[in-house]
Amino acid sequence: MNHHITVGLDGSRESIAAAHWAADEAELRDVELRLTHAEDRSSPRSVPATSETRREWAEALLRESADALSHDHPQLAITTQSIDGPPAASLATAASTADVLVLGSRALSTVAGFVLGSVGMAVLHTTAQPVVLVRSGEDAPLNPGGEPRGGLVVGVDIGGPRDPLLAFAFAEASRRSCRLHVLHVCQSPPLFGYGAAYDPGVYAEIKEKATAELLDTVKPWRDKFSTVDVTVDTPVAHAGHTLVDAGAKADLIVVGRRIRHASLGSHIGSTTHAVIHHATAPVAVVAHD
Repeated sequence: MNHHITVGLDGSRESIAAAHWAADEAELRDVELRLTHAEDRSSPRSVPATSETRREWAEALLRESADALSHDHPQLAITTQSIDGPPAASLATAASTADVLVLGSRALSTVAGFVLGSVGMAVLHTTAQPVVLVRSGEDAPLNPGGEPRGGLVVGVDIGGPRDPLLAFAFAEASRRSCRLHVLHVCQSPPLFGYGAAYDPGVYAEIKEKATAELLDTVKPWRDKFSTVDVTVDTPVAHAGHTLVDAGAKADLIVVGRRIRHASLGSHIGSTTHAVIHHATAPVAVVAHD
């Protein structure tokens, strides 16, 4: 298999930011970077531009982007491809042979949040490979306080599949030589919010049990990646909000998405949905059964 990182390019600031992130990632992994432009040139939205005009524009975009990235990463192997077809389906097909697919996401504001468009959401629903969403903007490498980002955050469910997420997160932390924060957000007691008075010991028990289970879950990966500095936490809180807050200063937030083979039902859980729409850091979505 020719290992490579694929990034979707459409000329937007978001996709250019994604290309720069993907170049850094490809260099870390010592693999090829593949710049991909996908467009259905028979679509009505291409009018009044002709198919030939659109093709020339796409070729110029890929060539200029490759030149700019080669200047910053002279040792990186960079290839380009232009695909004529529906973008979501084309990018999903391109991603099937990649190690990671990287896409841009528009920020809700200069402070926080993503807007994941219909193409990005459709790709997430159908791609088994990890997908990284990168926001644009000059403030993207910084947290809202203006300090450099650092470390990775991964959200796991100790009662569900977690090995694909931990494998991805530990490998990323190892490549970057940075701290990995493993987070499992505990469910509140059933009567929370109904005015029931709880002994603080109830919350302490929940957290203590979850922490012990999380440490057991993480141990094999700690042993495998012994150089990675790992912290674990098991707060009793709202999962989506907690992951967004925990990842505010992170280089990358890693979350999961269950692969559903049926046509009905949600492909992206509420926690992952909240993170990809409200995080300020890049977000890696790792599919699992």
